[in-house]
Amino acid sequence: MMIDTHCHLDAAEFDADRDAVHAAALAAGVARMVVPSVAVDGLQKAKTIVARYSGCVAAYGIHPMAVMTARESDIATLGQWLAAEVPVAVGEIGLDHYVRDIDPARQEWFFVEQLQLAGAFDLPVILHVRRAIDPVLKQLRRFKVRGGIAHAFNGSRQQAEEFIKLGFKLGFGGAMTFDGSTRIRELAATLPLESIVLETDAPDIPPAWLNRGRNAPAELPRIAQVMADLRGITLAELAVATSANARRVLPGL
Repeated sequence: MMIDTHCHLDAAEFDADRDAVHAAALAAGVARMVVPSVAVDGLQKAKTIVARYSGCVAAYGIHPMAVMTARESDIATLGQWLAAEVPVAVGEIGLDHYVRDIDPARQEWFFVEQLQLAGAFDLPVILHVRRAIDPVLKQLRRFKVRGGIAHAFNGSRQQAEEFIKLGFKLGFGGAMTFDGSTRIRELAATLPLESIVLETDAPDIPPAWLNRGRNAPAELPRIAQVMADLRGITLAELAVATSANARRVLPGL
């Protein structure tokens, strides 16, 4: 049994064949899928999907790439939603310094507000950290939460260790499958196994063999096999360890 700790099954890319995508994941041995929301307008869709599809659980949050269309009042709406629905985490939240036309100050405001919500509800967080690891760590030191997952981790060993100290697991997925991703592959091979969780970020971050096509949660076992090979352990050993890690950091699973 495997856990996909980051799968946007609610994305429009799956509207035409979501039943088949979900069935393929279960058939591949992916028994649990965490579905993080990206905007308040999508909370109901995420809730409906996780209720319909077995093994799926929701995280609710406002993605940093959605803050330019979000309203400040969305924070209050999100707080009401967290109180009523009890998700496994607040997410996907964080910072993105790769996309240049998203106001960094606005991103930071929404991030801090959501960290405070996570603290108030004693929930872990699912973090987006693209090109923004140090600024994310800075806010995590200011606003304490009960840990969570640094999704699609692509930082240094030192940054990985800082996340681990703060109670976080590090998410590895399709990027690790490319031979040229030497830093990610080195971390996947050498970080403590208890600090790692698996993810697809479907429909995004497709593994090498999809040739930039749509990613799906059924790809997780093959992604996991890449990590198992890098670490010199069996796929079964990796699946047991990473699933246990996911359950520890996301107790709602």
